[in-house]
Amino acid sequence: MNASMNDRKKAVLLAAVLLVIAILCGIRIYAVSHSSTGNGQALYADIYQSGELLETIRLDTVTDEYTFEVPGEGGASNTVCVRPGSIAIISANCPDQICVHQGFISTSLLPITCLPNRLVIRVREEAVCLDDTTLVPDGVTY
Repeated sequence: MNASMNDRKKAVLLAAVLLVIAILCGIRIYAVSHSSTGNGQALYADIYQSGELLETIRLDTVTDEYTFEVPGEGGASNTVCVRPGSIAIISANCPDQICVHQGFISTSLLPITCLPNRLVIRVREEAVCLDDTTLVPDGVTY
């Protein structure tokens, strides 16, 4: 009976440790995905087609929503919508529509990718100068 009680205690302890690790990982993922750019960070969206940078948009300075077309090879077309702090592909003539269903993004966790039309939209943060001599460090610097 003592051996089974010790095994049960070890199993409960292991389960508790794994639960704590899972909770801490969840908190970290939530914090990263909901981080804001209010700490001296500029938010940019880089739009690539066939590996070539077409346009860079500073999302944190956008005040009004607007849309524009990105034409591609062979009649390919994507409609991009830019909102303050986020960007999305709202229509495309690709067959699977995965890029459209991804919705608006505002972090660098997952880029929007339209493989049939060879279009990639990546969001990135960059430190901005507060004055002529001071750069604000990003989260990686700490």
